[in-house]
Amino acid sequence: MPDQNYRDIHKVHFPSLLLIQYLSMKKSMKSRRHFMQTAGTAAITIPTLIKGYSSTEMQIFDRNNLSEVDISKWDLDTPALCLDLDAFEKNLQVMHHAMVENGIASRPHAKTHKCPAIARMQLESGSIGICVAKVSEAQIMFEHGISQILCTTTNVSKQKIKHAMNLRRWCSTFIQATDSADNARMLSEAAESMNITADIVVDVDPGGHRTGITPGDPALELAQIVDRLPGLNLQGILCYDGGSQHVKGFEIRREQTLERLAAAGETLSLMQRSGLNTGIFSGGGTGTYNIDHETAGFTDVQAGSYVFMDAQYLAIGAKDNPDQYSDFQSCLTILSTVVNDQYPDRVTTDAGAKSCTINQPWPMVKGETGMNYRSGSDEFGTLTYEDPSRTYKVGDKLELIVSHCDPVVNLYNQIYAIRNDRVEAIWQIAARGMSR
Repeated sequence: MPDQNYRDIHKVHFPSLLLIQYLSMKKSMKSRRHFMQTAGTAAITIPTLIKGYSSTEMQIFDRNNLSEVDISKWDLDTPALCLDLDAFEKNLQVMHHAMVENGIASRPHAKTHKCPAIARMQLESGSIGICVAKVSEAQIMFEHGISQILCTTTNVSKQKIKHAMNLRRWCSTFIQATDSADNARMLSEAAESMNITADIVVDVDPGGHRTGITPGDPALELAQIVDRLPGLNLQGILCYDGGSQHVKGFEIRREQTLERLAAAGETLSLMQRSGLNTGIFSGGGTGTYNIDHETAGFTDVQAGSYVFMDAQYLAIGAKDNPDQYSDFQSCLTILSTVVNDQYPDRVTTDAGAKSCTINQPWPMVKGETGMNYRSGSDEFGTLTYEDPSRTYKVGDKLELIVSHCDPVVNLYNQIYAIRNDRVEAIWQIAARGMSR
């Protein structure tokens, strides 16, 4: 287990002289606690703390331009990924209060932010752990001191299974998913070969036929197999209904969600009557965070986008606001600069597909109306005017509410944490590109 005495990096800044001293020490300080990733060429290093920072974070500070801390947001070079801290912290509070009120927990999905600093803040605000989509994400989170990790994707190759089991050797609270008997046997063999016991949840298909085993008897039989296999410890089930998250209209979304979760709930009951461990019934997301608890036995919500919000979620409507999903605030934006204003009714910016993705709906200009943004070009975005609330000239900067936060975050190395229009901290997106 890594040392848990991690300082929250969003609150602390290095004075320049002290930073120089730390960086000079860094070269001579080697971790005494590490292990090699035997399933591939990468190494997993247990962090050594330097004044509350891990060695990984110190290396990042070495590369990062700390002169950008405490400057105006509008002075940042662009494109830049920015986070409004006040709105972000409010989103954490809203989720926590909803979970307390509904009698369940949150286990947020870190695939959204890929950022250890944010994961730590989620845990500090009451979440019982985090989810990850890939073993490589889990590895990064563990390197940065996060140990309560559930990998929601079934690992099917021998290489990935070995990687996951090697991580499990060092992280006793790492949980893995399976959705077939053959896969469960592969997990068992790998765990046995390493003389460990791996915690497992059965992934149950909500009806989307993307991943997971058919609910009911097939899922029960798989759970019984997991329970019997050596080296495995059954922890329960997960059932993520991605198809319900963006259904427009709260009542329609609620009806579909509960209908699709019903079969997983019945599967849980079958497992309970069979004497199996059902401590975890995890699933749901940002669009259904205030619905999932109505299913009996449901334990925790895997919401991810709630921390940032995006244009896709804004369109689905809330319980009390059919026109806009207003439960959480949009706090993640792309700061962009106008680079051409020579043509009527439009300007060109420096934030194209490589900065915004081409997911739709297209990004929205924050705080403005009567204009449309498109990021279809690799390097450039196009802003066209209809009845604009304002116009822009070359050199002007604007903020874009992202279309879909998960893939946008994966385009950037860092997030600028902003309060009162000033850079309070710079958070590294340490798991960027970790898609294996």
